[in-house]
Amino acid sequence: MRITILGSAAGGGFPQWNCNCRQCAGVRSGALRARARTQSSIFVQGEAGCDGVLFNASPDILEQIRSNPTLQPKRAIRDTAIAGVLLMDGQIDHATGLFMLRERGSPLPLWCTDPVHEDLTTGNPVLNVLGHYCGVARRRIEPDGSPFEIPGAAHLRLRAFALASKAAPYSPHREQPTPGDNIGVLIADTRSGRSAFYAPGLGEITPALFDVMSGADAVLVDGTFWTDDEMIALGLSKKTARDIGHLPQSGPGGMIEWLDRLPARTRRCLIHINNTNPILDEDSAQRAELARHGIVPCEDGMTLEL
Repeated sequence: MRITILGSAAGGGFPQWNCNCRQCAGVRSGALRARARTQSSIFVQGEAGCDGVLFNASPDILEQIRSNPTLQPKRAIRDTAIAGVLLMDGQIDHATGLFMLRERGSPLPLWCTDPVHEDLTTGNPVLNVLGHYCGVARRRIEPDGSPFEIPGAAHLRLRAFALASKAAPYSPHREQPTPGDNIGVLIADTRSGRSAFYAPGLGEITPALFDVMSGADAVLVDGTFWTDDEMIALGLSKKTARDIGHLPQSGPGGMIEWLDRLPARTRRCLIHINNTNPILDEDSAQRAELARHGIVPCEDGMTLEL
């Protein structure tokens, strides 16, 4: 199984277009040793050269396809290696890239939960708009851990799990969460049995979810914020990381503590990294702390072979 990190940043990317925080200003000027990142998305293939699954369609999808020729196999005058799209939630940074896939000659194969389908046909009716172009062949995801496969994505078996996080601001479930607003997915190679757990938005880790993570060979999980009060301290928000559905890396009960408990063999990766997070600075104390714990911040173009 091959996992390609198409985008590794949170909403807005890095640098964010209107942000002059230390990280954004530093990467623009060259004063900071850091890499620019597009908004989070991954592409998973059973093996190199196969068609695969696009997890989330970010607003940066066209740039991501141009940067990763594996998504454009050139077998016909119109072609794509995207066998299907799977949405982890209905957030703008994970769903509005669907507009850019409208030139398909057949309905876009799309997997999502019922709450996400509701959000993308009402509050942000992306799927309705696509009905005027290629159309959408929507398949329901039940976030109960039952296995399913996506036709055309050879050797991959998926299991989805409901997560504690936040629905999009335009969702009726924003303050009244329902199972399926956000999911994590266990992606398994049916030949080798090796697997990865992907959850770019994760506000709480339950014992049952930790068991799923512990059984995976790699985890790619929420790397949005370093501290719970990160946005408050910068004067950018009145809400904590947990208030908006993200478990911070540091502090008691933070992501680092959870990842430390995983089996030694597990590859630990952070994705969906906010522009304010100091781990983007490759010379920061926070980046060094991640290294001591064996945790890797994802970068655009990075690949994992499992």
